[in-house]
Amino acid sequence: MLTGSKTTFKVRQMLPDVKERMLSQSGVNARSRDMFELRCLPGECVLQRAIMVRKKLTASEGRGWISGTLFCTHFRVAFVPQDSSKPDDNADPILLGDHDVALASIEKVVAVGPNRTKLVTPNSSLKFTPEELVLYCRDMQVTCFLFDRLTPDAQVIEITYTIARTYQPLKPGAVLSFQNAALGSVEMKQFLSNRRRDTHMNWFESASDWEQELERCGATSWRVSSVNDRFEMSTSLSRFIVVPHKVLDTELKKSFSHFNEGRIPRWCWRHPRGSDLLRMSSFQNNIYHEKDDIRNLEMILFGCQSSLCVVVELGEELPTPTDIQLAHSRLRALCLGDISTSVSVPDDKWLSTLENTHWLDYIRSCLRKASEVACLLRSGHLTVALQEVEDRDMSCMVSSLVQVMCDPHCRTQHGFQGLVQKEWVMAGHRFYSRINYHRDNDKEESPVFLLFLDCVWQLWFQFPSRFQLTDDFLLALHDSVHLPLFSTFLTNCQRERCKRSQNLGQSYTPVNGWRDVPSPDSSSDASDPPLPPVWDWALQYNQERRDRFTQPIPPTPPLQPLLNGNLNTNPEAHRLMDTIPGSVFLLSRGTFTCPANLPPWRSNTSGIYKKSHRRAPSSEGVPGLERLLKAWALAEFPQSIPSTFGPQGPLDPYEPLLPLLMGPCMGLWRECYLRGALHAQAFSHPVSTNQPHPVERLAQEVQQLRDKLAQASTSTSTDLPTVTPKPRRTDTNLNRSTNNSTFLYLTSRTPATAAVPRPAPPPTSNNQTCRAPSSASAPLSRPGSRDRGSTNKHSFLFGNSSVTDAQADRRYYPPPTNAKLPKSNGPSLAS
Repeated sequence: MLTGSKTTFKVRQMLPDVKERMLSQSGVNARSRDMFELRCLPGECVLQRAIMVRKKLTASEGRGWISGTLFCTHFRVAFVPQDSSKPDDNADPILLGDHDVALASIEKVVAVGPNRTKLVTPNSSLKFTPEELVLYCRDMQVTCFLFDRLTPDAQVIEITYTIARTYQPLKPGAVLSFQNAALGSVEMKQFLSNRRRDTHMNWFESASDWEQELERCGATSWRVSSVNDRFEMSTSLSRFIVVPHKVLDTELKKSFSHFNEGRIPRWCWRHPRGSDLLRMSSFQNNIYHEKDDIRNLEMILFGCQSSLCVVVELGEELPTPTDIQLAHSRLRALCLGDISTSVSVPDDKWLSTLENTHWLDYIRSCLRKASEVACLLRSGHLTVALQEVEDRDMSCMVSSLVQVMCDPHCRTQHGFQGLVQKEWVMAGHRFYSRINYHRDNDKEESPVFLLFLDCVWQLWFQFPSRFQLTDDFLLALHDSVHLPLFSTFLTNCQRERCKRSQNLGQSYTPVNGWRDVPSPDSSSDASDPPLPPVWDWALQYNQERRDRFTQPIPPTPPLQPLLNGNLNTNPEAHRLMDTIPGSVFLLSRGTFTCPANLPPWRSNTSGIYKKSHRRAPSSEGVPGLERLLKAWALAEFPQSIPSTFGPQGPLDPYEPLLPLLMGPCMGLWRECYLRGALHAQAFSHPVSTNQPHPVERLAQEVQQLRDKLAQASTSTSTDLPTVTPKPRRTDTNLNRSTNNSTFLYLTSRTPATAAVPRPAPPPTSNNQTCRAPSSASAPLSRPGSRDRGSTNKHSFLFGNSSVTDAQADRRYYPPPTNAKLPKSNGPSLAS
């Protein structure tokens, strides 16, 4: 074992001789020897290496095994393939190669020997020579290395111990040690200081950035305020916030204290129809509210609208960070298993175990809430304010999803990056606490941002042609979260980023107020490496990988400016807005309520509201909002209306993408969560191509069953002369079965059928609206309803990256009730 720097140096001197002998025995010529060398980052040094190692490739890499040399540095575990080209010393450095694993992302190291496995820790002692080395990573990847019989046993043992000791350094400064290893050298600091930021995306760090967003959205009645420039009002908000023109900064200063952490209502986005989206924390009920304070706060809530304000309560229906953490832990245990303890889930219980993780349930609840908010904003002439207790978790989630659904700009790469900057980074999401890089704050850890990425993937999965960004981009962003190298994720708010980059603290005096002063006791000092943003993709991936981040899409027509949101073609909306001027409603648990007033001024209980100068109307006006949503749904989708209504116009590119939320339509992100499953389960020796893995055999059997069901459904429909035949596909008859069903794979569309438009449904005899035939042979039930044939749940396991155009046209429908919106009925996979 390596116990000191002298021993390490001696081993390094001996390695070339050992390598020479082994290469000569294996017949490798001298020309290919130079190709085994690792191109290190500036300041990076190799701690240990092992020759004659084979790495198992993932499905995306083509399966099989490749031979090469395994290295361990104090930053990464690097694998150099035997047939790789000689590294270019003049090229810009890349943190991780295609076959590298960052030490900071490793969760555990497992050594596999003859008929045994062992979890290797820094204090472990191996009593056998490993045949395989399996690295479990926090980003759901599993990397497997197989040692050749010609690899010296000493190298095998030493590199196993080196990796186990290096990926778990002493906890004090653990994250900083990885940062210094990759970015701390003089050459690397100089290289990073010369990097230029991407000018095509909005960083939302200056007042001009926010003004640019206001101009893009046509929000002329709003302005950028620097009232929080020194973070005096709120330490978790950004320097600049967007407020109505008619509200002065002096009035704003009186409003911060009425909200938790000073997070007052502030503008996020403006719908092209004229509605505004706001975010805020919950009210401080124990603070005395003057009459002027009430007036100022209501001016902020209504913004430039004068007709309606809907406060959407997010804490009732959405999961808590603790729930998300528990679900993600269960999902990891299910997808990766634990070969060190030989614990795995039987194949016949895999899908039911997936249901019990509740991960897909939480995705569905977030998408459902975002769909409700998108429907409200689409109606126009109102303000929608998202309210959360702290306004730093699920508020980020819903506001971002709404913009992805409604704004085509947010579905491009640069637009999506700017969206994350605006709604997550600058809005004060606690990335550092939620990701828990130090692994010492388990109570605060919760992958809220990873849940958001999965929700976006669900939208991409159902509407692939409406996104410029691809699933490769989402996967790269998912993996980058687990690298403690980027300023985007290493702080909880803009104030902490400013303190780290400038090495400044703040002091307060009655005369001078808040002032920036040097902070010698700060956790960061001048020697800390500069942290690049995660959006500097050239620092992580080569050009070939970055080219797969985007796909060509039809250009979006320019948005006609709606200065004050006066465009609203929905007659139901006009009637509603004219009858309830100046009203505040509360949307909670899928139901609109009319409290005596909102906010609850000086209320001792959350359910009692005091009287104020602005009174909401009676509850008779509440069903009008739900009729508005229903009328919008009927007017929006041509396939929902009988042909007697006349032809419909072309699809508006600014209409929201409302996904179907039923069990079969919600897929598991296979490329992310299951990319290491086969590695974890088949670890003894290379699996022959003639012997597929049990999971693959199960998928093949399910696919064969689906084909037989499709043929049976087709033959049955042709035997009925009274039924008008409808175009159907052999791969889209899943929802015809009302039994307990599980679906593994969604077959890819063919080029011949991808461009065929979907026919309109025949008119019904009773003039009732009906849905157009979806990709399923039978109409899908609406979210919130139950199948009469069965009360069992549906689960969809493996989603394919390509989806039919019929799927891309699916939408989420508000239920045709007069009292309630879609409501979650517990942790079920089928809504």
